[in-house]
Amino acid sequence: MKLKITFISLGICAMIFSCATNPFTGKKTMAFVSNAQLFPTAFAQYDQFLTENNVVTGTKDAEMITRVGQRIAVAAERWLTANGHAGYLNDYKWEYNLVNDETVNAWCMPGGKIVFYTGILPIAANETGVAAIMGHEVAHALANHGQQRMSAGYLQQGLAVAGNVAIKDENSRNAFNQYYGVGSQVLGMLPFSRSHETEADKIGLYLMAVAGYNPDEAAELWKRMKANSGGNAPAEFMSTHPSNDTRISNLTAWAPDAKKEAKKFGVTSFRAL
Repeated sequence: MKLKITFISLGICAMIFSCATNPFTGKKTMAFVSNAQLFPTAFAQYDQFLTENNVVTGTKDAEMITRVGQRIAVAAERWLTANGHAGYLNDYKWEYNLVNDETVNAWCMPGGKIVFYTGILPIAANETGVAAIMGHEVAHALANHGQQRMSAGYLQQGLAVAGNVAIKDENSRNAFNQYYGVGSQVLGMLPFSRSHETEADKIGLYLMAVAGYNPDEAAELWKRMKANSGGNAPAEFMSTHPSNDTRISNLTAWAPDAKKEAKKFGVTSFRAL
């Protein structure tokens, strides 16, 4: 009974705090940590990262990363203003840096701090490919995915603690810890992460289109990503990300709607690759 009451109490607390509706997804999201708390920490970590890594400046590639990032951020601002959310980005501090590293990756911290590694540029292949990646990474920040993941982690930990406190029998407690750890990851955190990636793919596709980049090229980017992986990827249900094939299919299906959205903002043709 105590365990049941504890779980119900935690669930009620989660619902109380899950009251923020994101304008890009229309969903209520968990916000145990406010952006006012999260952003300064993220900004400090980003600055520290830059001091510890080889930031590329003054090259055509570095200038392209900044140019594309600024265009995507402007597209986000235009979309938000047009949809009744002017001022949503007031606390965001956009920054775009290229780092000399062979890792095939890019990322965006809460609040708009973005890093591209030079290792992803050959797969991006051109400025439109960079825009597809940039749109995805910016979308993570706009949808507050970092805040949600942190909140979900707190909830996951809280339920684990509640279970250990409520279950007095040692064997039962050990069994709970074993199955809860696997179950909460496979049935909870991994699908949660995959849903974030799918949201970022869709939002990013719309943003790149509004910014003047052809959304058809996003699926082509992921075909190159798939080729680069050599087929070495875990089963989707065991991964933090959707499979390459799922992403290619989704992006192909969404591209016509992204073009329609761009047309609302006067974009009827797209920049050359």
